[in-house]
Amino acid sequence: MPTIVNLSKYIFSIAIEPTEISFPSLQRNEIKLSRGRVEEDDLGHGPEIVYKIRNVGLYVVVESEIGMAVMWDRKTAVRILLEPTHSGEVCGLCGNFDGDGQNDYTTQGQLVVSNPLEFANSWKVSSSCPDAEVNIDPCAVTPGRHQWAKLMCSIIIGKTFKECHKKVSPFPFYENCIKDSCACDTGGDCECFCTAVAAYAQACNEHDVCIAWRTPEICPVYCDYYNDPIICTWHYNPCHSPCYKTCLNPEGVCLNPIPTLEGRRLSRVSLYYLESDKCAIQKY
Repeated sequence: MPTIVNLSKYIFSIAIEPTEISFPSLQRNEIKLSRGRVEEDDLGHGPEIVYKIRNVGLYVVVESEIGMAVMWDRKTAVRILLEPTHSGEVCGLCGNFDGDGQNDYTTQGQLVVSNPLEFANSWKVSSSCPDAEVNIDPCAVTPGRHQWAKLMCSIIIGKTFKECHKKVSPFPFYENCIKDSCACDTGGDCECFCTAVAAYAQACNEHDVCIAWRTPEICPVYCDYYNDPIICTWHYNPCHSPCYKTCLNPEGVCLNPIPTLEGRRLSRVSLYYLESDKCAIQKY
């Protein structure tokens, strides 16, 4: 079901489907995030909004000059970031960003409801889309997977993340992990589990607790395997700096405040920079 984020005079429609995420959100331009790739399309009408697309760690980040950014892990996780100046100025499936979670279930008709289905159905982009009628418990549908999900997701409440437990409660993330892992019962079975654990690791990261939780057995990231056999350039970093100088961002200036993210980083022996309009590698 598409997510509507109405920000003052701008409308951001983020459609999340199994294989594609798109948002005709920057007025004149449509950006599609699909199967790990980014596609841009000029619609030929509407005002232009300056935006930038860049890779940060494992994520694709779309930043705009109006104080909104979208982060995508190239798989199943999407996050919308707004600057504080937009507090209370948005509406839709992501809430109204006013700091009060009690009124986030506000329908498109401006009614605060308690039923999540009534709330979600009110924000459908197309009236031809049928209403969601039953909130199904995925673990009840696949009871055999429930035990596997609880076992795997216990990493969140276990010793791996113990340094973070006092700063960020693990239990909401643990419950979400179980539900998401139960729901991914065909194809890419571990993808939802990995995304759920990464969500807690990211929350810890934003509270200044860096957890290196990935292993060769649990949601591995093989950055090092793509290095030259002799020159080891890329490494995995669980807490990657979000804003730095690259060929596409030579000034190292970011439009929106992006949290520290996990992903690949350059080793300290090389740094990409811009020299005479050419991208090069500086040794130091």
